[in-house]
Amino acid sequence: MLTLSRTHQILIGIVLSGLIIATRGHHFASINALPSASLAVFFLAGLYLRPAMMFPALLALCTGLDLYSVYFQGVSNFCVTPAYGFLLPAYGTMWLAGRWFAKRYSFGFNALLPLVGSVAVAAPISELFSSGGFYFFGGRYPDPTLSVFGERLMKYFPHQLENIGFWLGVALITHLAFVLANRVNRVEA
Repeated sequence: MLTLSRTHQILIGIVLSGLIIATRGHHFASINALPSASLAVFFLAGLYLRPAMMFPALLALCTGLDLYSVYFQGVSNFCVTPAYGFLLPAYGTMWLAGRWFAKRYSFGFNALLPLVGSVAVAAPISELFSSGGFYFFGGRYPDPTLSVFGERLMKYFPHQLENIGFWLGVALITHLAFVLANRVNRVEA
């Protein structure tokens, strides 16, 4: 099981919040080349951060950034619909997958299967909540059908997987670097 000190959790929480700020849509950060980190951040927050209050805190951060973008930056409100609430179960799915994996974590190759498995299960469920909720309940598409939704899913879901994979890859490399550096420091001490 993965356990971190309070200090490490605070630092990770700051980094994860910074990732959301830097990569979430159009707002004051204006870093448009980075892929969205939101889904990966919720997985990583579930993995690394023990306080359950971090989930609503990250939701509030995302909502605040979106509303700020729409109301103060002039960004289109196309995605802000009654279906916006479907982000709660979409992000919650990723958060819970991170929590599930945290209980199975060990530093070794045997952790890769549960890691990949948890993301492989959570990512499509999360996508069904967010994209499905928006498509069927957002009011932006007249007469939504399952066949058109399937086409949209095939078009947009691979990009979401790329985003999640990119940020989880960055997190994995960072995690490995910190664990190995910590082991080297212990040996030298």
